[in-house]
Amino acid sequence: MKNKKVVIIGLSNNAKLAAFYFNKDTNYEVVGFAVDKQYKNVEQFYNFPVFELESLVELFPPNQCDAFIAVGYNEMNTIREKLYNKVKSLGYLLPNYISPKCSFLTEENIGDNNLILEDNTIQPFVKIGSNNVLWSGNHIGHDVVIGDHNFITSHVVISGFTEIKNNCFLGVNATLRDGIKIASKTLIAAGAIVVKDTNEADVYLPAKTILYDKKSDEIKIS
Repeated sequence: MKNKKVVIIGLSNNAKLAAFYFNKDTNYEVVGFAVDKQYKNVEQFYNFPVFELESLVELFPPNQCDAFIAVGYNEMNTIREKLYNKVKSLGYLLPNYISPKCSFLTEENIGDNNLILEDNTIQPFVKIGSNNVLWSGNHIGHDVVIGDHNFITSHVVISGFTEIKNNCFLGVNATLRDGIKIASKTLIAAGAIVVKDTNEADVYLPAKTILYDKKSDEIKIS
């Protein structure tokens, strides 16, 4: 039986998915979506009412309803960060969503407003901050530290003892070797391999695929 209420902050596919997951897997009842007045151009979204964020406290006071920030990675997650800070300053609790189909093995305390979807493997001793998105199917190795306001897409491998600061983006199938530090606002594109520490706002692109000058039957595989 649903015994808590939550309003989803955002009006995009991320918000729609967050509403689906909260309704399906938690004790929360989604009461609707909320966005800044200037972005409210519909009355309903995903069969739920849409409210103005400016009226949220009046309509759903923080002592009666929680909130969840569900926007994407635009501007290196800073839009989601600003909304997180704004809504939290209004007094709302910002719950985590952790899929029951995620292998969540760490016993460390994590922050709030994290969206961790199905088929993630979170190994022991992993530390996770607040307002992160871990899309489906990632491997987060033991003793990894993830800061705040990051977006980790799908099938990303983060090897053990790696530290990821704030406002980073990790694209599909990116691979991070063990024991490195990923500075704030690092952008790691899909398929990129990172084997050393990064500097703030570094951009990593995938390696170019090269056609080898020998045929496969000429290669000895031992």
